[in-house]
Amino acid sequence: MRNEQASNTNSTRAGWYSILVNLALFALNLTMAAFSGSLALTAETAHNLLDLIASVSVLVGLTLSQRKNRAFPYGLYKVENVVAVFIALTTFFTGYEIAKEALLAPAHTPDVRPLMLGGVLVAAAIPLVFSQYEMRLGRALNSPSLIADATEFRAHLLSSGVVFAALVGQLLGVPLDRLAALVIVGWIAYAGWGLLVSGMRVLLDASVDTETLNAVRALVAAQPEVANVKSLTGRNSGRYRFIEAEVTLRVTELARAHQIATTLEQTILAEVRHIERVLIHTEPAARDYVRVAVPLATRDGAVAAEFGRAPLFALCNLRAADNTVEPPEIAPNPASSESKGRGLKVAEWLIAQRADVVLAREALEGKGPGYALHAAGVEIARTDATTLDAALAGWRTRMTESKRPPGL
Repeated sequence: MRNEQASNTNSTRAGWYSILVNLALFALNLTMAAFSGSLALTAETAHNLLDLIASVSVLVGLTLSQRKNRAFPYGLYKVENVVAVFIALTTFFTGYEIAKEALLAPAHTPDVRPLMLGGVLVAAAIPLVFSQYEMRLGRALNSPSLIADATEFRAHLLSSGVVFAALVGQLLGVPLDRLAALVIVGWIAYAGWGLLVSGMRVLLDASVDTETLNAVRALVAAQPEVANVKSLTGRNSGRYRFIEAEVTLRVTELARAHQIATTLEQTILAEVRHIERVLIHTEPAARDYVRVAVPLATRDGAVAAEFGRAPLFALCNLRAADNTVEPPEIAPNPASSESKGRGLKVAEWLIAQRADVVLAREALEGKGPGYALHAAGVEIARTDATTLDAALAGWRTRMTESKRPPGL
């Protein structure tokens, strides 16, 4: 909450700075345009006026987007995107006005003085410096309106450069005023189109960027209890993102499924920036096979008496359709040489191997490994068999009998 309040304060402060910068630029260019009669300076002054209006809109958008309202349960964050689209449209209007003046205004000779060149350089330096600050802040806060405003300020660097070239040309007797105005139009059209497209994508609920979705998918898939990520979608709203995922879990207990979903939501909110809300839908996984883990003493299938000290583990897939066993995978126990916590480390390894059932001669209930396996939805079954084939045969028999109708 404190970070959100700090972000809101910083963005509002930047909005006020933007207004002050545009006021200064408007006053400076208006003064030079009034004394010189330069079409390029007049166009730049009109540009500044519209930028001032846009800066006021940015501040209004930032203020409204921070407010909570029960009529808008997902927040007013998209107000920022509306503002970004408005800025884009104002840039198009600016370009139209400049082009109209450049093409249709009567010919005249501007009264250019060398001092005005210094004024144009100042008018270029101020927005350049401020745009660096506002762009960094906008990207840090993921604020579309601040990014749009900073992009518009950067446009002043080119437009001021064009005005400067036009004034120099006029001093040298080369009439570049109208041409300079048309160059500014081209830049404004290009910048405005980029702002319009980015703003409209969010207003039309375009998907969150691939990089963010991949980061969220990796966090979800890393949870051992998650069997599959069925769907993952997201949408932008202002500077924030809303994520929704549908996952299948290897656990069947409702309380445990709810706990896993809550953990996933908290992890995503903590690890991925600018996410406002995460919604995880869970359902039990439909098993095509059951993965059974058995501790082994030797590779020829002798079942180990102890769980944590077993040098090997057999990982066997039992097809759910006909209860047949696929060829087992024999893997070394990665924790067999550990001096402490062997059982718990083995349990964590088996969870990572997506084991559904552990068959063991040693009782694991009430011990650390048993708690870890149970929490991950792994079933623990005792066996007295001394060979892998016998242990699996006994498990298949129990599974077959459990499916019989009552009374048979």
